[in-house]
Amino acid sequence: MAALAPTPPLGLYVHLPWCARKCPYCDFNSHQATDIPDSAYIAVLLADLDHESARVTGRVVESIFIGGGTPSLFSVSAIAALLDGIRARVELAPDCEVTLEANPGSAEAHRFAGYRAAGVNRLSIGVQSFDDAALRGIGRIHDARAAHQAVEIAQAAGMERINIDLMYGLPGQSWQAAAADVKQALNHGVSHLSHYELTIEANTLFHRFPPARPDEDALWTMHTESIELMESAGLRRYEISAFARPGAECRHNLNYWRFGDYLGIGAGAHGKLTRGADRIVERSVKHRHPRRYLASRGGGDHEARRGPVPAADLPLEFMLNAARLLEGFSEALFEARTGLPASAISVPLVQAEKRGLIHRSRGAIRPTRRGTQFLNDYLMLFEDPSPASPPVDATKRAPVDRGGGSPVL
Repeated sequence: MAALAPTPPLGLYVHLPWCARKCPYCDFNSHQATDIPDSAYIAVLLADLDHESARVTGRVVESIFIGGGTPSLFSVSAIAALLDGIRARVELAPDCEVTLEANPGSAEAHRFAGYRAAGVNRLSIGVQSFDDAALRGIGRIHDARAAHQAVEIAQAAGMERINIDLMYGLPGQSWQAAAADVKQALNHGVSHLSHYELTIEANTLFHRFPPARPDEDALWTMHTESIELMESAGLRRYEISAFARPGAECRHNLNYWRFGDYLGIGAGAHGKLTRGADRIVERSVKHRHPRRYLASRGGGDHEARRGPVPAADLPLEFMLNAARLLEGFSEALFEARTGLPASAISVPLVQAEKRGLIHRSRGAIRPTRRGTQFLNDYLMLFEDPSPASPPVDATKRAPVDRGGGSPVL
């Protein structure tokens, strides 16, 4: 096997933090707004990128993910200006994947053709459910009809790569209703589905006022029945919560899960870069609140933090991403991405193998079925045992599903 390049692939994450309304389950950095300062915000984003691009001179951006918030609230002209500005500042791969997150809604959906003309070649549509009662129960402002129309409008606009986000374990939901959501998504013939359980996160309305949710047996049935439906339809499960037709996997998220590099611009955006011959892994995060970020005008004080990841933390950081992939990872990838020898994870890997959580063969490590079911148990083997370390929680939706990068800095 050829040696892996010491410099990982490079992506770009762009955070647009505004929504029409904050959902009661959402713990992402999003803010309700009726008047979005799109032109001013795009200008600050590009000034931010001016600073970031100096750190990656000569490197090619393989993927762009525009996440939020609700990026489809931004006008076509704003997204076009953003992408034109990005092209002027960094070199893009000829086949660069450009994803934009969108929510169903007539005003937003009718922008899809314009986004495509601007350079967006992949849409991720936050449907969550095709059931009106379920949508009301989780505070969504669209209905099932709008959800179906959004997918159809995207397809009519020539958008070939479309992801539908679905959630299960919704208040009052039966396993039959969860399966019906999957069937309706599959009927659209899209190439990618994200399918994840509703979890109750701190600092959300649902955390303060928890809704009644299905019990564990019902959740397990929803999970297993949905996997069977998607795989029977030709979508391969390649990550804990991601399913795709061959070749339609999200390249941007794959780069996260393989511990690649990415620039992060926008309010609260995370970044990760590998620096120097010693392959120092550096993380950064921008100021979280849009007002604070806008006030910086991209003038150098837009960063909340930047610094190297301690070598002792790299095994867990790597595994928080790589362990989610059903293809697993190789010892060579671990060494290339962290700069550490494979021996740095040999003890927890032996423990994981003894517990039946992984298969190991010729330097390749792949999770077993049990390993995907008990991901927390697997990850905790790599956790720093010091009392100051927070416990791993791998049950929540992967942060990279929204392009936000690792929560560990």
